[in-house]
Order: sequence, then C-alpha cells, then structure tokens
Amino acid sequence: MAASRYRRFLRLCEEWPVEETKRQRDLGAFLRQRVAQAFREGENTPISDPEACDQMYESLVRIHTNFYKNKYPRLKDTTFTGVTVEDCRGILATDILKQMEDMKKGTWKRLREKFSAKKPEEDLK
Repeated sequence: MAASRYRRFLRLCEEWPVEETKRQRDLGAFLRQRVAQAFREGENTPISDPEACDQMYESLVRIHTNFYKNKYPRLKDTTFTGVTVEDCRGILATDILKQMEDMKKGTWKRLREKFSAKKPEEDLK
C-alpha cells in the first residue's frame, strides 16, 4: 500500500505547477520537498498513519483541482478593491516584493548598504 500512496503523491507533484514568480515561496516546490522528506525510502517507506496520509492526499487534490472554487463560483473575479487575480499575482511576485522592501528602507540605510563592504546583518552583531 505504501507503494501506491507514494506513486499517487508523485503523480500529484508532477501535475502541480511551479510558479517561477514566487521563488522560495511556491507551494508546488514546497510540496515536492515535503513528499521527498516523507517518502525518503521511496516505495519502501513505512507509513505510520495511513489514514492521515490518505486524508492529506485528498486535501491536496482538492486544492489542485480547484474543488471549492468550482463548487462555490464567484460572481466576479475581483476583490472589494477592484484588483483582479492577475494584478494580485503580479503584486505577490518575489521581484515586486523585493522592490517594495527596498522602497521601505530609508535613504541613509540604502546608501550605507550600497557603499559598505560588509553586509548589514554583520552590523547587528
């Protein structure tokens, strides 16, 4: 039974898309990492709680197939602010978040980081 569970999780990992805009924050990459940790011995991995494993798989399948999005369709694909899904994806991209974080820094701190030979984390030590 562990072999079939392992193959189901592998199939799910293959189908799950990877978003390049969310480097180090992507659910698909995190899922692949967790499956690799959970099934270290591949098909021969002993499963301590098969019911919890099956429940986790079913939950991930529902997320992947947009089960609840299809079950409860929305009238509009915007938020109360009028922002669309595409706009939200763009805002949540790693590059944009990095730019916003840089904008929050004060002028003095940016200049100090630019001309400093050591990293700002070393200043805190």
